[in-house]
Amino acid sequence: MKRPAPISHASERTGPDFAKFWVAQAASSIGGQISELAVPLLAVLVLHASAGEVGLLGAARWVPFLLLALPLGVLVDRRRRRPLLVTSDIARATLTIVVVALAFSGLLTLPTLVVLVGALGAFTVLFEVSYQSFLPTVAGREHLERANGRLQATASAAEIGGPGLAGLLIQALSAPWALLTHAATYVVSAVALLGISTPERHPVPTGRSALRDLADGLRFVQRDRYLVSLVGFAGIYNLFAQWVMVLFTVHAVRELDLTAGQLGLVFSLGAIGAVLGAAAAPVSVRRLGAGFVMVGCAAAECLALAALPVVDASWTAPVVVTVLVVVFAINGAGTSLSSVVALTLRQLRTPDDLLGRVNATMRWLSYGVIAIGAAVGGIVGESLGTRTGIALGCAGTLLTVVWVAASPLRKVGDPRLLATHAGPDRAS
Repeated sequence: MKRPAPISHASERTGPDFAKFWVAQAASSIGGQISELAVPLLAVLVLHASAGEVGLLGAARWVPFLLLALPLGVLVDRRRRRPLLVTSDIARATLTIVVVALAFSGLLTLPTLVVLVGALGAFTVLFEVSYQSFLPTVAGREHLERANGRLQATASAAEIGGPGLAGLLIQALSAPWALLTHAATYVVSAVALLGISTPERHPVPTGRSALRDLADGLRFVQRDRYLVSLVGFAGIYNLFAQWVMVLFTVHAVRELDLTAGQLGLVFSLGAIGAVLGAAAAPVSVRRLGAGFVMVGCAAAECLALAALPVVDASWTAPVVVTVLVVVFAINGAGTSLSSVVALTLRQLRTPDDLLGRVNATMRWLSYGVIAIGAAVGGIVGESLGTRTGIALGCAGTLLTVVWVAASPLRKVGDPRLLATHAGPDRAS
């Protein structure tokens, strides 16, 4: 098969509308990073939640992927995707303001927070499925690798500023103030999306039931060995990585004596690795091949986490912070780089009329297990202690390396050689 010609910078279709899409994604990413630290710290510092309760909160955030991803995938393939994205942002901003109002009034309880986090998760599912399905329309399929690289680099850059900003806001003011900032980022995202003028084709009705359309998406993934491999890669890693991270927040505050500011600093500086990993994606794939990159990333991101249980409170604070920064920098570089390659391969393998359902299926399987990981991690940490729980979770992540090394992914060179003939991706 003939190798595709390199993509020139001059011919890129990433114009003003992609820039607006980029702004929306950046705002959403920054807000997500703020809430990822602010919500569990709100539970720990304000509501005095235990490790098990923090695990329950983490599960509530991800359970919607198990319950709603598949039906929402059908919806995304039957509707224009930009209005769904705007609706998601407005709803999430409103729900976040409700959390803030309850916290300031002293009426917030853990059960209420769990319910509201679950509702936020439902609209996050809709946003995630719509966002990944809308990107080919805005950027063009031939530019997906570069566009995904830029978006992932931006998301990784948000990991640098987001946790640090959240930590400072929580330490100087309170967790509710940090969440109020999060609500504002959703508004920015919605405004940016409303400014996109690229015409989006209205999906042609299939005349079939929603269940049959849903089954088509599941079958498409099941029959594609590369998509099955990507599901396993993300599913195994996400399950055990969430197990680890649910416990790490509690462990860092209660066992390592880190302040909210220090914890934010760890995540912020550690995210530099994620930025570098995303930026290196196009060059790495071109020089080393996608398969080599994914196997190498799986090994790096999993082995880095294995250092977390070793970190001890007897070390000085600067040493603890430095070691943790290195751990998360290596882990972030691996996850960021592999995510760009995996998402690009998924989008190239899927026709546009199936993209919503395929993205939803992948999210249902790979993100749905995060809820399980959060719940199990919290239970194990409650029973055996956070350090032992983290160690067991880190051991589980190593199964990811085995899966990827044994899958067809290891033999992939240029992902564009595996692209389907999806037809036009813009409205005429």
